[in-house]
Amino acid sequence: MFTRRIGAIGAAAALALGLAACGSGNGSGGGEGGSGGDKITIGIKFDQPGLGLREGSDYKGFDVEVAKYVAKELGYDEGDIEWKESPSAQRETLIETGQVDLIFATYSITDSRKERVSFAGPYFIAGQGLLVRADDDSITGKDTLDGKKLCSVTGSTPAQKIKDEYPGVQLQEFGTYSECLPALLSGGIDAITTDDTILAGFAAQDQYAGKLKLAGEPFTTENYGVGLKKGDTELCGKVNDAITKMINDGAWEKAVQDTLGPADYTPGPGNPPTPDACS
Repeated sequence: MFTRRIGAIGAAAALALGLAACGSGNGSGGGEGGSGGDKITIGIKFDQPGLGLREGSDYKGFDVEVAKYVAKELGYDEGDIEWKESPSAQRETLIETGQVDLIFATYSITDSRKERVSFAGPYFIAGQGLLVRADDDSITGKDTLDGKKLCSVTGSTPAQKIKDEYPGVQLQEFGTYSECLPALLSGGIDAITTDDTILAGFAAQDQYAGKLKLAGEPFTTENYGVGLKKGDTELCGKVNDAITKMINDGAWEKAVQDTLGPADYTPGPGNPPTPDACS
């Protein structure tokens, strides 16, 4: 199993100012046009083990834990959260139309996305990786992809990376990463590519024990941010304060161990990150 050593935690930042409870459902606590009242609507992935996974009425994963912590700091109890599935290709639209107030969904901060939405964070740094069948030694990293068939998700940063930089790859795109798994297991594709965190979560599931493995080292840096309405610097600042507090009080590290630790995954260099200034 692919592992990396966790980066050294930097000196503790100054404690964040106390956050005011936000129960109005407006742009400062919940996105304008969102759930309103004393509820907050948060977008997550529903199909990513270790990060954002729906099992019946339960929601589990690192993104979920960060979202619950931030919501609590904003004045919302866990029961006040309305979870909404946020596929990669729909995230900007969900924010722009007010269907969600915040998105925690392995949402890489990019310049193109900043044209439509704003980001708090980052709250985690991942890297693009490759998931292959356990008996396949033909793929050992990004330099062995020519002529291979890969699968990723429509609208995702990893899919665009392959299109832009690996013209020899045959890329198949689906709506969710879980749709790629049957094709990988049957030999219809050679690898799934996305963030190493997501791949580690899938590889660690009981039904895939001994069948899948991560190949090579990560070949990008993905800064996971919290998506919110463009220009809402007030809410962005409050989310950043909450992320900083989560890191400083040890809750961030505990969430990593509880959700991604079972996959033999440890965060790489730069973790835990320092949130960027809101703009």
